[in-house]
Amino acid sequence: MAWEVKPDRPIYSQLIELIKLRICSGEYPLGSKLPSVRDLAKEASVNPNTMQRALAGLEEEGLLITQRTAGRFVTEDVSMIKKVKNELAVDHVKNFLEKMIDLGFNYEEIKTLLADMTKEMIK
Repeated sequence: MAWEVKPDRPIYSQLIELIKLRICSGEYPLGSKLPSVRDLAKEASVNPNTMQRALAGLEEEGLLITQRTAGRFVTEDVSMIKKVKNELAVDHVKNFLEKMIDLGFNYEEIKTLLADMTKEMIK
């Protein structure tokens, strides 16, 4: 998953979202150790202070746990990961529906389009 940062929102909040996606997708599995702040910042092409701010935010939410001498680890709390995954999904669906409504689609058209695309994607 690429580190895609856009200029329309604060970078640290985008990093939080991207790391959440990586955790929910299993790229950073439960209990796994994250790369160092510097390594993550380099990989994402951002300032280490910005990455540190994002990681601190994820730690406040309870998704990351810091062990002083060992580094940062992804939580092993499965229910928390499910909750975050559902929150991200709801945000994506809301954005999708808002755009579809802006394009002039009604409920039935959206439902038909989704059913057709789902059949096509899940063969």
